[in-house]
Amino acid sequence: MELRDLPSVDELARGVGDPLAVDVAREVLARAREEIAAGNEPGDLHERLSDELARAWTPSLRRVLNATGVIVHTNLGRAPLPEVALRHVADVARGYSNLEFDLAAGVRGSRQDHAAAILRRLTGAEAALAVNNNAAAVLLALAALAAEREVLVSRGELIEIGDGFRIPEVLERSGARLVEVGTTNRTRAADYERAAGPETALLLRVHQSNFRLLGFTERPSLREVAAVGRRLRVPVLDDLGSGAFLDVGDEPTARAALAAGADLVCFSGDKLLGGPQAGIVVGRAELVERLRRHPLHRAVRIDKLTLAALEATLLLYLDPARAAVEVPVLRMLREETAAVRTRAERLVAAVGGEVEETIARVGGGALPLAELASFACAVDESLAAPLRTHTPPVVGVVRDGRLLLDCRTLTDAEADEVAAAIAAARA
Repeated sequence: MELRDLPSVDELARGVGDPLAVDVAREVLARAREEIAAGNEPGDLHERLSDELARAWTPSLRRVLNATGVIVHTNLGRAPLPEVALRHVADVARGYSNLEFDLAAGVRGSRQDHAAAILRRLTGAEAALAVNNNAAAVLLALAALAAEREVLVSRGELIEIGDGFRIPEVLERSGARLVEVGTTNRTRAADYERAAGPETALLLRVHQSNFRLLGFTERPSLREVAAVGRRLRVPVLDDLGSGAFLDVGDEPTARAALAAGADLVCFSGDKLLGGPQAGIVVGRAELVERLRRHPLHRAVRIDKLTLAALEATLLLYLDPARAAVEVPVLRMLREETAAVRTRAERLVAAVGGEVEETIARVGGGALPLAELASFACAVDESLAAPLRTHTPPVVGVVRDGRLLLDCRTLTDAEADEVAAAIAAARA
């Protein structure tokens, strides 16, 4: 095809009853000109227009079947929500809500009230506040408590986590001044006391996320750091990162951190907690109130749909036995390996391939050294691409020429969907 053979935009879009037809036809023709200039054939332009229009009307953010074996998979949306949270979000979203209205008194209320009482009960804190993510919680706390003053933090905790999020840069953006204590591999409680001065406003303890130092290391306990804070009359902020309400490996819980003496504790809502993306701050009422009244709180406050999902998830934890069953992250973490193997065997029986023993991971920066025994259905590597473009997409792990579909991160119903996707890809 030559450039002169290309139809006009109007000719290509004529008869197509779609409000985007002209715009998309213009894009199709622009790409066709580039392909012809490069010596390639652009193919059937009407078919391309139809395909591009279908894509334009299809949401880009889609449900994905996670067969990677990484439970809190950052790239795949982290924690899947409990069913009760999904129902509560739908109920709140379909109409108006009492987001900032006190129904009993008939006056304006606070959106923070909806989750605060549950968080106080679950953690033993005096007060609580929720924002849009844990990075925002840390930023807000530093800005409200230590702007233009010093924050003491161990060199071994100056980490970078996913997507270039660096603790030193958050400190800088908050207006606080970083003072490093100790060394990369060894920090003692006395290091905080030696570094403190009249401008010291806060002691910050940071969870090491997916980073661990092994060997010749030393790190003071939170109780020791809190004792230093009391002697200096300076609050201690403990950033738990993932956070947890139930015992999950060696991950610290918010209740334990407060009991050890932290004045404020912040953690994520969408990792080990298994709820929506949120940042939660619990601790002393006076300090939480300073965060709530800071102007930055308005910029990072939690929205109503996230709050609905968070509240419903938190309510599950009032009955730990129920949470262990209904919170998907906890269910996957604790599922018996024999049940995972049975699911893999069922998938293999449906699609062929082989059952392969493998290792699942927690993900999300939590328990980086933990290995969860798991089983996968191993099929040919050539299926990886067509499964990713299936509806719903299936994402596994390619290893040694095979695609591994780890069954720890699939439910029984999702395994059936994976079987149907494989059949469609082969067809």
